[in-house]
Amino acid sequence: MVSELALTVLVYDLTRSPLLSSLTFALGFLPYLLGGTLLAGLADRHPPRRVLVVCDLICAGAVALMVLPATPVAGLLALRCAVAAVAPVFQGTRMATLADILGDGDLFVLGRSLLRIVSQSALLAGFGVGGVLLTVVPARGAIAVTAATFLLSALLLRLGTARRPARAAETREGLGATWSLLRDRRIRGLMLLFWVPPLFVVVPEALAAPYADELGVSTAALGLLMCALPVGTIAGELLAGAVLRPATRVRLVAPLLLAGFLPFLLYALRPGPALAALALVLAGATGAYTLGLDARFVAAVPEERRGRAMTLMTAGMMTVQGLGMAGAGLAAEFVPVHLVVAGAGLLATVILAVLLATEGRDGADRHMTSR
Repeated sequence: MVSELALTVLVYDLTRSPLLSSLTFALGFLPYLLGGTLLAGLADRHPPRRVLVVCDLICAGAVALMVLPATPVAGLLALRCAVAAVAPVFQGTRMATLADILGDGDLFVLGRSLLRIVSQSALLAGFGVGGVLLTVVPARGAIAVTAATFLLSALLLRLGTARRPARAAETREGLGATWSLLRDRRIRGLMLLFWVPPLFVVVPEALAAPYADELGVSTAALGLLMCALPVGTIAGELLAGAVLRPATRVRLVAPLLLAGFLPFLLYALRPGPALAALALVLAGATGAYTLGLDARFVAAVPEERRGRAMTLMTAGMMTVQGLGMAGAGLAAEFVPVHLVVAGAGLLATVILAVLLATEGRDGADRHMTSR
């Protein structure tokens, strides 16, 4: 997150273009689709430690090239795309390896939840640290710090983790193997349940600054709006992991998904920052549905395809976030911000209701077929 913030600032300093600056941030999401589809098989065909270390080294090299003063703006954007294309392979391999280590039961679900909590906490800290760091060192210096962290991660993985064999030596490559996963109705349905919420959940965050401007509130209120959703997510996952039984988490997937976007409807009343932040905290807390959904997903995917499936799932989640941000900005050009957020909540609820109803019918069909 520090590198993303610093690179956005660097591109703006070089070009004075808000468009190119915002494009730099968006490029962190969109190449996930390319990397997640074309490179997903690497997560299963090679030993996971090797994949993780190589991904970190590629990212370190790309970020190091960003530091060079001779690197043009086009080069900075291309290097940003390279880092984003590699990221889903790293994350998918890490998730699959976590399942290898902890098994595909509740330990995996709790371990995965812990990773998300750390990620959300790092997101909050990253913006704060990045902002402070940029007041002390220039943007290229902050980017250099990020390159060092990638190298440190590679070193820790190489020396601090055990070597594990590859899960499978697949003969089918690229899109063919990926489509074979998506042709499975159960896996495809679960993928969609992972992908749809992030498409809409980014809307209030993407429009936090315009909404604060619409209300005429201070930058402190803007910070409150930006932090509310991650805080709710952390609280919800901690509570679900500590209090709820595994079977209860699975049963709550559908209710939490359907309830998750109802707080967005409060935006239709054009609430003040305190009430808007409360709505976002409540929406974030329902993100605990992911614990039950993780359990269903890891049970549905064959072990030898687990790395590919998790890489694809991660790539889709990040890609739709980029699309959601772009769509929110476009809608806000024509519709008041508070109505865009409320409309996103309504549309998300309707789509999820349809997906859950479809999945329920598919599950009933599978049950009848098995009998």
